[in-house]
Amino acid sequence: MDEYQQQLYTWMAQIPRGRVVTYGQLAKLIGRPNGARWVGRQMGLLPKGSNLPWYRVINAAGRSSIPLDKCGSNKQLRLLQREGVLVVDGRISLRRYQWAPFAN
Repeated sequence: MDEYQQQLYTWMAQIPRGRVVTYGQLAKLIGRPNGARWVGRQMGLLPKGSNLPWYRVINAAGRSSIPLDKCGSNKQLRLLQREGVLVVDGRISLRRYQWAPFAN
């Protein structure tokens, strides 16, 4: 595991319940300001059975980047809803739910 991956996992572990971050936001936090796609690829490589809250990472439009399942549902959005995140038409309000780790 390289330094960026380690930082990514450390930041992901800190995302609070009921909050979300974007791929780009995580990229900036780990020092890769143009690395949103890299973060997305790393999310797909998480070890099976990982306890990291991968589902709290969404795209900049406030949507899941995961396709709908066979039932027309989305596991990521279901998990967020269980944490109290309101999803309207497949979208999450970043203004309301985005985590700001350095806010006072």
